[in-house]
Amino acid sequence: MTLARKGTRRIVVDGVEFRWKVRHKPTYDQGIGASPLTFVAEPAERPESLLVVSLPHPHPGNWLDLPSVPVLPRTVATAIRLALARGWRPFQPGPAFTLSLDETLTSALPVRVQAE
Repeated sequence: MTLARKGTRRIVVDGVEFRWKVRHKPTYDQGIGASPLTFVAEPAERPESLLVVSLPHPHPGNWLDLPSVPVLPRTVATAIRLALARGWRPFQPGPAFTLSLDETLTSALPVRVQAE
C-alpha cells in the first residue's frame, strides 16, 4: 500500500526522504471526536510499508469545534524515528505499522519561542 502523491509533504529524517499526509477531511468518527487525529508516512523512494500514527488530539476539521493542534514536521520526524526504533521496516513489504503517540510524548516536543 502506498500514498497517492497528491497532497503529501516531504520531510528528511536522518538522511532519508519521507512523504507524509494528514487526511484533509475527517472521517465520520474523527468528525464527532470519537477517534483521534492521524497521519501517514512512507519513504519517498521505494515505499513498501506505510506508517500510521495516531495523535492524542481531535482532527482539526472536527464538527464539534473540539480544540486540536496542527501536525508539525517535528512531530512527524519524532514519530518516524520512534517507529523505526520500535521495528518499522519501511523498505520491506508488509502491513501498515501503527504507532500511537500519547500526550506526554507530544507535549515533550520542543517548542520554538519567537522573540517579540
